[in-house]
Amino acid sequence: MPRELTAEQNLTVQGVTIPKLGFGTSALRGDDCAEAVRDALELGYRHIDTAPSYGNEDAVGRGLAASGVARSDVFLTTKLSHDGLDADGVPRQLADSLEHLGTDYVDLLLIHWPHPEVPLAETLDAMKSLCSEGQTRAIGVSNFPSALLAQALELAPILANQVEYHAYLAQPELLALARDHDLALTAYRPLAVSRLLDDEVMRDVAAAHGKTAGQVALRWLLDQPKVAAIPKASSRENRAANLDIFDFDLDDDERARIAELALRHERTIDPSFAPEWD
Repeated sequence: MPRELTAEQNLTVQGVTIPKLGFGTSALRGDDCAEAVRDALELGYRHIDTAPSYGNEDAVGRGLAASGVARSDVFLTTKLSHDGLDADGVPRQLADSLEHLGTDYVDLLLIHWPHPEVPLAETLDAMKSLCSEGQTRAIGVSNFPSALLAQALELAPILANQVEYHAYLAQPELLALARDHDLALTAYRPLAVSRLLDDEVMRDVAAAHGKTAGQVALRWLLDQPKVAAIPKASSRENRAANLDIFDFDLDDDERARIAELALRHERTIDPSFAPEWD
């Protein structure tokens, strides 16, 4: 994959360019994480996602530094933890993240999970201040259902909402808001924690294109307007395979067959503090 991404490989929302395919680092730790990030950037990834709760911001920072890729060429996202969303906690959290990451700014700062006991306006006002100070280039949310996202959009310039999204879990309300408000919907767990790799429909479509089920699952997502995805891959082979999805096209019948899988409505993450989903 070329280091300079093509227009097809990028998503532009609100004038901001985001590489459609990012590298998710959840569950990666220590030297393995640092090497994975370095290798991902060498392969051609230019979008890296992390969070304090992953326990790997130091490692992500080491991987960024070791890659030799200019910081300005990488779209870097981190998040604010659930238990520090008040006006004092927001700047403190980002300061810690920047120190661990070894950078003086991130491209996107997200609220990782909403907190019903902290006013959303308080959190977003603090985030807007960090944006105006240049510590983050943009702000957004994660795990926000449509009603809460609509509220956030009235309070701040939200660039993205990062949610679980894959062929087994439809997100029609969030997709509609993304398109109406020109914001990115970033899909985490885009392979449904590998469940899609054994799906008969995915495998059938994949065989028709000489691809894998995982590649078809990612291509199906990224064909959709305003959608990006951040799969995690522990091996170089899988990281490279995830990138190799821009040389084939799904037809309307294949897209429809895959979309029907959402009838399963399988959510793979639903912690006790999660909001009420759509």
